[in-house]
Amino acid sequence: MAAKRSGTRGKRPQRMCEGLQPVHEPRSEPPLSRDRIVATAVELLDAQGVDGLTMRRLADRLGSGVMSLYWHVDNKEDVFDLALDSVLEYRGPSQTAQDWRGEVVHMLEDWRASMLRHPWSASLLPRRALGPNILGRLELLSKTLSRAGVADADVNVAIWSLWNYVMGATITRASFDLSDDDRAAAQQRLTRLSERYPTIERSRLLLDNDWDGAFRKGLGFLLDGLSPDEAER
Repeated sequence: MAAKRSGTRGKRPQRMCEGLQPVHEPRSEPPLSRDRIVATAVELLDAQGVDGLTMRRLADRLGSGVMSLYWHVDNKEDVFDLALDSVLEYRGPSQTAQDWRGEVVHMLEDWRASMLRHPWSASLLPRRALGPNILGRLELLSKTLSRAGVADADVNVAIWSLWNYVMGATITRASFDLSDDDRAAAQQRLTRLSERYPTIERSRLLLDNDWDGAFRKGLGFLLDGLSPDEAER
């Protein structure tokens, strides 16, 4: 009897081990994390805009429960802040930038391009807390302007002037959705009204769709005004 009980005890761990052999099924979703939540929020914002982001939709995309999100983020406002700052990361000046103007142009063109890739960001930025990426960008811009000789008393004015220019250019480009046919029709109407609007009709303003070129040239006008050399003339 003792031997039988001993044999039974000896076999039980084997049966238990056999029954507990792990079944290697593929995981349907990677583990939930703040980085994954933010990346998925950006995808959702890109697809559906600011109004399309809800915690329920975000959880559904992540394949998780809503309450699970709150282990990693505070609330939806926190998600907005994190998503916005993530798309405004700046990786540093271009290697081809030879002077302060080149650095500023690269920085602001990169900023505009980032917002155009994620159009919702331009509408969110003015009403959100500034995160480390946008603050770092503004700090670098301020240092670059100071190094170029912009007086301390003028740095804030310079920063806000450039901010307003980038934001205005981005929002206009993102929301201006006239087709080529619409543009042509509008220009034809201007031609018929050329006596009333001779200058913009002659410049063919409504047919000009060189957004990138206009942005860079307009930025050049601003930087001319900020250049200490120009200010001394």
